[in-house]
Amino acid sequence: MDGRELLRSMKDAGSVRGMPTVRTVRSAWRRRRTDERDLPARGAERARVPGPVRGAEPLAGGGIVRFARAELRVWVAVGGGVFWGWDGAEPTPSYALAGDPPEPDPRALLEPDKDGGWRVVSERVTVAVSRHGAVEVATPGGVVLRRELPPRWWEPVDGGGPARWAQRAEVAADARFFGLGGRASGPRLRDGVYRLWNTDPRGRFGPGDDPLYITMPVQLVVADAGTHLAFYDNSWVGRVILKEGEEGAGSGHDRPGTSEVRMDGGPLRCWVLLGTPARVLHGWTALTGLPALPPSWALGPQHARWGFGSADEVRRIVSGYRERGLPLSALHLDIDHYDGHRVFTVDRRRFPDLPGLAEELRAEGVRLVSIVDPAVKAEPGNETYDSGAAAGAFVRDARGDDVRGEAWPGECVYPDFTDPAVREWWGSLYEERLAQGFSGVWHDMNEPVSFAPFGDMTLPLSARHALDGRGGDHREAHNVYGLTMGLAGYEGLRRLRPDERPFLFSRSGWAGMQRYGGTWSGDVETGWPGLRASLSLVLGLGLCGVPYSGPDVGGFTGNPSPELFLRWYQLGAYLPLFRTHAAIDAGRREPWEFGDEVLGYARTALLERERLGPYFMTLAQLARLTGAPYARPVWWGAPEDRALRDCEDAFLLGDSLLVAPVLEAGTERRAVRLPRGRWYDTATGTAYEGPGQVLLDAPRSRIPVLARAGSVIPVRGGVGGDGAFGGVELEVWPPAPGRTGGGLVVRDAGDGWVYPEVERYASRLVGDEVVVERVTDDGVVPPELPVRVRG
Repeated sequence: MDGRELLRSMKDAGSVRGMPTVRTVRSAWRRRRTDERDLPARGAERARVPGPVRGAEPLAGGGIVRFARAELRVWVAVGGGVFWGWDGAEPTPSYALAGDPPEPDPRALLEPDKDGGWRVVSERVTVAVSRHGAVEVATPGGVVLRRELPPRWWEPVDGGGPARWAQRAEVAADARFFGLGGRASGPRLRDGVYRLWNTDPRGRFGPGDDPLYITMPVQLVVADAGTHLAFYDNSWVGRVILKEGEEGAGSGHDRPGTSEVRMDGGPLRCWVLLGTPARVLHGWTALTGLPALPPSWALGPQHARWGFGSADEVRRIVSGYRERGLPLSALHLDIDHYDGHRVFTVDRRRFPDLPGLAEELRAEGVRLVSIVDPAVKAEPGNETYDSGAAAGAFVRDARGDDVRGEAWPGECVYPDFTDPAVREWWGSLYEERLAQGFSGVWHDMNEPVSFAPFGDMTLPLSARHALDGRGGDHREAHNVYGLTMGLAGYEGLRRLRPDERPFLFSRSGWAGMQRYGGTWSGDVETGWPGLRASLSLVLGLGLCGVPYSGPDVGGFTGNPSPELFLRWYQLGAYLPLFRTHAAIDAGRREPWEFGDEVLGYARTALLERERLGPYFMTLAQLARLTGAPYARPVWWGAPEDRALRDCEDAFLLGDSLLVAPVLEAGTERRAVRLPRGRWYDTATGTAYEGPGQVLLDAPRSRIPVLARAGSVIPVRGGVGGDGAFGGVELEVWPPAPGRTGGGLVVRDAGDGWVYPEVERYASRLVGDEVVVERVTDDGVVPPELPVRVRG
């Protein structure tokens, strides 16, 4: 059954937008009854606070501060990160951490503080603990960046069930909040309540919808005094209440900004990292894992659609790209290529020779990428179901029965990816995908989703999970379900193809998901608000340590106008994952479907993306090494600039380029906020001085892109007579008089595991001549690559 047949049989198979059907209603009621039966009702509770301090015990890097009704373990790690945990909470076990936590700093000392409190003093940070349990994190100069008020717990009187807790923090009045995973209303997070619960928004979303597929208790806070990241390492369902501060509020006094985290269970523990944005993200990915490096082809343009329907249609689309001179790196097959939507199968009638098709396309430079959903049709004779049932791989309820839900194949069961043995079993199944000729996978529906017309579209909260030997229920496992599925898929692909870097991106995940790949926007609605949300998601996720992401160009739903599609396409060309995608009932997304004018301008955007291929490879390698996102807020290098902190309609691509997409209909000129320094309009060569705001032309043919003065950018050489790009060359934009510039270059070493050398280049003016030199450990030498001066 293909996707069109699925739409015609919704009453039997489920729901496309969460609409009521017989089976989804039955499934939702079954979920509710299961929770009523197996999830203990929360009875009377008593509140608890730490109480007054009773004493302290020095330990490596800090110590334990004991209060009348709680105790706090606090220490400073080597590198300056701060950890604290209440009531015995330690850094591990943790799904976020990449390995063992960093060692405590042996030079950090616990000592008495004023007013009966204690403090941990180190070279890079000071942590003060008040006599009632407040925790302050300050710079060595004594500037307080974050003050956590004494926490509060609500514990069941009968002693059964988890304790809820709340932790409120204060930050500077001028601070701005970012992060919390993928938020469509960002990247700057305004006053409001943000739920920590990975959620399918029922088929479409816009800027007003929250939560979405990826939520993380990760806050990046930017203020005049400095930048810091706070991570509450707890995967339970919860919410964050943000309120920005106000300077001069009430009799001339500042009102601090506040963040209150409320969790329904789990440990109260936190990490805080401080420094420049680059230093904070470096420390964050050192803690939670360096981003997976995508294969080089995954940095090129990709095309997807739910509803290609047949091998012939796939060939038609690829031929359309080739005949019109449009580059294409990958084509993605959605659920309609499966047999009855069963994962790890192929509809042989519509795709009679999928391996042959993959080989044919690969000869043209196009890879195939497969969707993989976690839901397995509960049907004896289905090979995946039979092998999983034999292995005891599926999530169970409190009685030991498999939990069942509704997804695209019908009634389904769900692997428990928090069990190492299940992860190994699932990873082995990707051998079938590789045998079909696929070069990568995208994980979908892994919040996880069970269709329901009411309530959360997921598994019962009482469903049991292994949690890597600890055991627990879905309230704790839900948010890490997509993360652990990513681990299973990534490790499986590594075992099956050890010489190739896996290509994997996932709709859902949690802190640390960058270790296994990237993500995409999910089902962003078609419209100008959806276009703006696309940029918000990419920038916000990058600040949470997930650098490789991008939207469904054109939107997942509906029919974009030619202007909207073009502007979305022009933005997508400068984002890490550049992929068109749409629902089966949406309009086409091939550039030639929007007329000759749009096709011509889309070709320009595509060719510029291809020309910048070496720069994107450099950014991918640097993200792997440092955690710095490819796409960064314009305040990245100047967080003290308040005007830049509030700029949400432009971004930096690496250190060298500033991209100002068109986000409103009818726009042919737009204001662009510049960071300090000289910037060149790459289309006209005109130079502008920042900081400040300039008005630039944004005709339909392009969006404004500016290059930082002095930048050295690796690009592909000019197009030859056959339309092919030449080799890598260095594009240099002249430094301003009296200043220098430079750039980093990491050349493509293939799609294996060899990490090439990082080349450093410097640029300067000597009279009227631009001089470019390669900086090595032995001094400066002339560059080996050709140099072309722009501007």
